[in-house]
Amino acid sequence: MWTLTLRGGARAAVVTAKWYDAFGVVTRGRVQLELRDGELGPILGRDAGFWLRGTGVRALRNPGRRTARVRVVTRQAVTRQSTGRPGHTHRFRGLAGTGLIAALAAMVTTTLAAALARAVGVDFEIPAGGETIPLSGIAVVTGFFSVVGVVIAVALRRWSARPAARFVWTAVALTALSLVPPLISGANAATITALLGLHLVAATVMIPVLARSLRTRTD
Repeated sequence: MWTLTLRGGARAAVVTAKWYDAFGVVTRGRVQLELRDGELGPILGRDAGFWLRGTGVRALRNPGRRTARVRVVTRQAVTRQSTGRPGHTHRFRGLAGTGLIAALAAMVTTTLAAALARAVGVDFEIPAGGETIPLSGIAVVTGFFSVVGVVIAVALRRWSARPAARFVWTAVALTALSLVPPLISGANAATITALLGLHLVAATVMIPVLARSLRTRTD
């Protein structure tokens, strides 16, 4: 796929070897088809599409003063894109697999850290709900938000030109937001400190792994 730009009054010859099986779409201005016998064909406006194979078109002209653009797609371009899809799929699967492994590591790390904190006297009691956060609850919450991070990384890998940098910025911002609930929970200082530490531990595990994987798989 490429874009042909025609300035006002310009003409571009159709080279059979390059334009074979080509399909064009006018994306700006107007384009007039010049036929093999020298006659001028129809004038096509924006969003008009046309095939070149078997139509007897030997050139494209811009009959107006404004610059015209034509997006051209050939079978070769489509074939290259089709061939490239398995590679992209492999990269996405690799990123997702790395992220899930990191999520499991984050779950194990935060659960062990919470168990250690409980062993030294942190009760993890939240007065607002009158409940104590169990170790299993810490593991589930860590796993859930870690998977959310993986989904964000995969989405940025697909649609962002700078996925690693944008992921780091997004992940750091979300981590900062996640520190707010413990601070306003009304729990004692030891529980708040422990919860803040667990959030940072999970972020420390997930963010570098996913950012590194995004950099590697984008190169």
